[in-house]
Amino acid sequence: MTKRCSWVKMTNLLYIAYHDEEWGQPLHDDQGLFELLCMETYQAGLSWETVLNKRQAFREAFHGYQIQAVAEMTDTELEALLDNPAIIRNRAKIFSTRANAQSFLRLQAEYGSFDAYLWSFVEGKTIVNDVPDYSQAPAKTALSEKLSKDLKKRGFKFTGPVAILSFLQAAGLVDDHENDCEWKSSN
Repeated sequence: MTKRCSWVKMTNLLYIAYHDEEWGQPLHDDQGLFELLCMETYQAGLSWETVLNKRQAFREAFHGYQIQAVAEMTDTELEALLDNPAIIRNRAKIFSTRANAQSFLRLQAEYGSFDAYLWSFVEGKTIVNDVPDYSQAPAKTALSEKLSKDLKKRGFKFTGPVAILSFLQAAGLVDDHENDCEWKSSN
């Protein structure tokens, strides 16, 4: 029998696939990193399952997360998304997607890529944590607080330390798979 992290909802195939194929896998693609960051910002105050279930609709609403296209979205385009029942219709979160795309582009220009900027916080290597039970894992860490502070200084929205820790876990900078999970790194 396959052993996964206890947070995986075995009744949701999207959840299972997300855990098995994405979560905690080191990601170095800027567009993929942008999408994950956006998804984490949408989650604020909601369940991950809600966001995951709306992922495809968000991709369609935000031009497949093509960063330049999102950065150039008009207020009219963003306002129209508030009528889209397939996504989370929170005005602040929708408008933050554009603001974050604009900040993302500035970081790419400064560092050559968002990937280079992001992975510099962990010296290019995944941090593998001891997680006997996910319910005991911290909601934020010194690393997520440091990155959150820097992102906010650079104009990013909805990037508090809790959302950023989730992002770091999702993008594989931090391996917080439970110790007995088959997807735990052997580092």
